[in-house]
Amino acid sequence: MSSATFETERAALADVVAIPVTPFAEDGSVDQDSHRALLGRLLEGGVRTLTPNGNTGEFYALSPEERRLVTELTIEEAGERAVIVVGVGHDVPSAVASARHARDRGAQMVMVHQPVHPYVAQSGWVDYHRAIAEAVPELGVVPYIRNAQLLGARLAELADDCPNVIGVKYAVPDAARFAAFARDAGLERFVWVAGLAEPYAPSYFSAGATGFTSGLVNVAPSVSLNMIEALRSGDYAGAMKVWEQIRRFEELRGANGSANNVTVVKEALASLGLCRRDVRPPSHLLPEPERAEVAAIAAGWSI
Repeated sequence: MSSATFETERAALADVVAIPVTPFAEDGSVDQDSHRALLGRLLEGGVRTLTPNGNTGEFYALSPEERRLVTELTIEEAGERAVIVVGVGHDVPSAVASARHARDRGAQMVMVHQPVHPYVAQSGWVDYHRAIAEAVPELGVVPYIRNAQLLGARLAELADDCPNVIGVKYAVPDAARFAAFARDAGLERFVWVAGLAEPYAPSYFSAGATGFTSGLVNVAPSVSLNMIEALRSGDYAGAMKVWEQIRRFEELRGANGSANNVTVVKEALASLGLCRRDVRPPSHLLPEPERAEVAAIAAGWSI
């Protein structure tokens, strides 16, 4: 299977890759109506790539049944309007089952969450991803890399075995390491997605990324799209103007080891009346002073 088979999927990764939130109802269940409305808002805002069951969607706090529901809701709501990259992970059988479910429902790609295990061998990382990629050869596969120790050569090895591994969500907060990793793996071979969203997008684009993930896009699609348009045209000054606009919001998300990464996004959405602010443990609601600050930032984006 040649990479040309995945032309549409590769193009979709070279974009704002939105990670939708999973809104919860008062009883704690997934709020399906709010979920559809938020997805519709993203699509109407011009977003064309969606990753249900990403970290901003509280992947690790959802049950297997809820993850399937989120996948189905997203695919149904998007229809032909977006390319869907479903987040999968946990143990290999669970990841394979999720990937096959995504395929059977009409998704085009899966994003494989960083293996959560205290002992990750580099060759074991390859084995883990190979097992998933080989189970769904029809789907594009995007490893989510947060491991600073992983060598680019290992990704190349994986893709040698699995040509459906077409993109990488790279989320190590080190632009120099990213530049080296991408070149060791094959800069032109993969679509490189800056996996740490807007704050890292300009530096990662300068080193070869062509897409970035975003949680902020849930709140202000136009802001994220403004940044990628600037980056695509090589207007780094313009991109940094957007960077300054979103800096405080992203600092609040990133504080204390990103403890409030999802919380801040949901708080902004709640301030706009778009969904409840509820998050699941181990995330936690914001203290009152920060709620007011988040609401002021969201209001300032004129959305």
